[in-house]
Amino acid sequence: MPFAFEDYVLDQERRELTQRGQVVAVGPQVFDLLLQLVSQHERVVSKDELLAAVWTGRIVSESTITSHINAVRKAIGDTGEEQRLVRTVARKGYRFVGQVRISDGVQALSAEPGPDAPGEAQQTAPAALVLPDKPSITVLPFQNLSGDPEQDYFADGIVEDIIGALSRIRWLFVIARNSSFTYKGRAVDVQGVGQALGVRYVLEGSVRKCGNKVRITGQLIDATSGTHIWAERFEGLLDSIFELQDQIAESVVGAIAPQLERAEIERAKRKPTDSLDAYDYYLRGTAKLHNGTREAIDQALLWFYKAIELDPEYASAYGMAAWCHFWRKINGWMSERSGEIAEGVRLARLAVELGRDDAVALTRGGHALAHLAGDVDSGIALLDRARLLNPNLAPAWFLGGILRALKGETDAAIDNLNHAVRLSPLDPEMFRMQVGMALAHFFAGRYETAAAWAEKAQGNLPSLLPAVALLAASHAHSGRMDKARLALQRLRALDPTLRLGNLQEWLPIQRAEDLARFAEGLRLAGLP
Repeated sequence: MPFAFEDYVLDQERRELTQRGQVVAVGPQVFDLLLQLVSQHERVVSKDELLAAVWTGRIVSESTITSHINAVRKAIGDTGEEQRLVRTVARKGYRFVGQVRISDGVQALSAEPGPDAPGEAQQTAPAALVLPDKPSITVLPFQNLSGDPEQDYFADGIVEDIIGALSRIRWLFVIARNSSFTYKGRAVDVQGVGQALGVRYVLEGSVRKCGNKVRITGQLIDATSGTHIWAERFEGLLDSIFELQDQIAESVVGAIAPQLERAEIERAKRKPTDSLDAYDYYLRGTAKLHNGTREAIDQALLWFYKAIELDPEYASAYGMAAWCHFWRKINGWMSERSGEIAEGVRLARLAVELGRDDAVALTRGGHALAHLAGDVDSGIALLDRARLLNPNLAPAWFLGGILRALKGETDAAIDNLNHAVRLSPLDPEMFRMQVGMALAHFFAGRYETAAAWAEKAQGNLPSLLPAVALLAASHAHSGRMDKARLALQRLRALDPTLRLGNLQEWLPIQRAEDLARFAEGLRLAGLP
């Protein structure tokens, strides 16, 4: 029975791992280790179980297990730092957290709970993504040819800004950064990428940075046919980097739609800062922000502050810094709560004041304001403006969906979240969208569906406090008290200070009946 995940197939009978039909060379113990993790993906597999299954009970060193886990990750394009597919669970073992399906063309484990059996993964064939009715594109991570792996963040930042420039063109459908970047460091089949992401065009390229000189190459491919549309090289000095990015965006757009109005390109141009050093720190912070862990957020916040120090009018940096404070609050990581909340509000207000035409600043700053200042209506208005400025910005859709769920607009919230998933179908931060879905279904009274979404979010980021709280409350309302109490134990371990009396300080739930519903679920589960 072959197992499929992402673009890999693990065939137990043939003892073969393939990626898009090409065999991936792995040793026998690495294959057995991967098979154990994938076949038991619904739970954590302990080291003792792995020793018994892979090494037949022989005593091996801790470093041997670790080196084989690293080999598994390398074979499937994962890393110990990213842990996109194989997650280390401290003092417990390992868990395969990718979406697994049975590769027989008939049944698959769906990533979404179905309406007929909420709370359980339905077995249905994954639906192919239909091409949008307007030109659609994904920009793959560019290769870093600088010879220094530490410069990866710079090449990634170049691509993010190109994605941003293309996203602001209203008639383009642009896949979000996080889904594009799941292909980083992997040999790709462009036509397969187009099918997986549901787009017609793929842009790929490379970046070489040497001293103050930058060379960027790009090639645009029609993924439906594999035809190369154009390939160009762009060269300049580091202080002209934004002009080079604009040239690439213009070339892409001109190739896709030669009849494009010049005004549309001009509207898409935006120089975020005059300080290249501030821009450099912003790119470093953004690279960390997507991780979601406490350590990554702490580091990102320091770099955003450095960017702000170098350019006190850098709206996006203010928005990202404010959002780091929100993320610390929502996960119970604040050490000096009132002071940090006040600082987050200050940063968020500066972001939206300085960035009236900056979709990223409005998205992150508006969402942070809603949570830190409790002004959900203003937050929704700011995110709606961000979506007008950049209709392809996935965070504007899923963060807006979360705010609508908190306001009680559950149907609109689910629509927003589904649209975000279409913009970023392979997003490693899918946990944010999943917890939004859990919130919306919980307030709609669909507790089993809410629990299923909360479990998915928790599985992707175990430290995500709202997911654990929603899981406890959903199970309690459904009468599954054993599961509710287990979830509550984890909740109390993550944040011992959370109480029924401070729920609204933690989450700005707008409707009294929704707050009462949430509080009652947690009370039944045992929250003081």
